[in-house]
Amino acid sequence: MAGRMNAGAVLPAGPDAAPIRVLIADDQALVRTGFRMILEIEPDLEVVGDVADGAQALEAARALAPDVVLMDVRMPRMDGIAATRAIAEDPAATGRVVMLTTFDVDEYVYDALQAGASGFLLKDVQPELLVAGIRAVHAGDSLLAPAVTRRMIETFVARPRAAADSSALAALTEREREVLALVARGRTNGEIARDLYVSETTVKTHVGRVLAKLGARDRVQAVIIAYETGLAQAPGG
Repeated sequence: MAGRMNAGAVLPAGPDAAPIRVLIADDQALVRTGFRMILEIEPDLEVVGDVADGAQALEAARALAPDVVLMDVRMPRMDGIAATRAIAEDPAATGRVVMLTTFDVDEYVYDALQAGASGFLLKDVQPELLVAGIRAVHAGDSLLAPAVTRRMIETFVARPRAAADSSALAALTEREREVLALVARGRTNGEIARDLYVSETTVKTHVGRVLAKLGARDRVQAVIIAYETGLAQAPGG
């Protein structure tokens, strides 16, 4: 995957912690088998199921209570974007969704993230990055390379949309708005800390408050809100 993921190093959970439950949704049996083999050797990960289309993914998200869903974008019956949206809107379904694609220029990046995905990975991702990504998303971090963030922004601003409603930002302090704007530019916590001359712990506190006040499930949704409300501007905009 080109670029750096916006997820810090997340260590495996302790031996007494419950394993992270993972559901795999991909219409290619070889892909499902490959991911299962990679994940099942990790003591803190448990593959609770694998399915071949989006409709099955939704059913499994209801029945198996996964923590993380690896979701292919293009699948029969119900594609990954529709399945992600259905999971996000269904109170009986669980799992933070990580979208999978063959190409890092996938035209559906923005749609997938807007539907409720918490990250994006290439199918040929290195095993260690796949495992680290699952842990990061489970911990509440986003999983986006800066290049993917830029494409999402470019796709969003190219689309006609209604005038921005900034009322969602009313509860944020000036510093929290500043932090959100930097998050929207794809900055990591460490980079934001350096930009603002504060500690990384302070940045994490600000980000947590921003997410809580916006009702955003993770950084990805916060980025979308930042652009939809006009707080953040596209490069050159």
